[in-house]
Amino acid sequence: MQFIFAIERRITRTALELAVLALGLVVALTFYQVVTRFVIGHPSTWSEVAARSVMMWMVFLGLAWTFRHGAMVAVDFLLDISTGRFRVALLTVIGIASLIFLLLLIWFGTGMALRVQKQNLAGLSVSIAWVYAALPAGSLLAVPGVIVRLIEVWQGKHDSAEDAIEDLEAQI
Repeated sequence: MQFIFAIERRITRTALELAVLALGLVVALTFYQVVTRFVIGHPSTWSEVAARSVMMWMVFLGLAWTFRHGAMVAVDFLLDISTGRFRVALLTVIGIASLIFLLLLIWFGTGMALRVQKQNLAGLSVSIAWVYAALPAGSLLAVPGVIVRLIEVWQGKHDSAEDAIEDLEAQI
């Protein structure tokens, strides 16, 4: 079991690190776009499209950490007032619903990426399938985190999303 937890931690951490790098790249591309448009007077034809594409990858890579630590959209009111078995049942329902949602994103995201593989992004000579691949890739990276979180819920070891965010901030 510890081996599974270790693999999940590495996957989640790597996905988060890539999402942070993507955020930096989005900022750089957007800055470049602003400079070329308003300072130089000749807007870049590719940087806006590239920034949107990288932003999509950033969001879906960030899913892994978000789902792992239960920071996704949930029924906060019910979680705040729940205790004991009801809380475990509620967290289980949320985890299973999250898994179903992620599996749907993997399935339909893969289909979308395959359908558009012959189309290129405007301003770039890159297939739009690389952008759409963020849906199944990010969702696939989030699945182990949801599974491990469910195991922790059943073992009574789960923490709150606020605790996870504080731990992450302490690491930075």
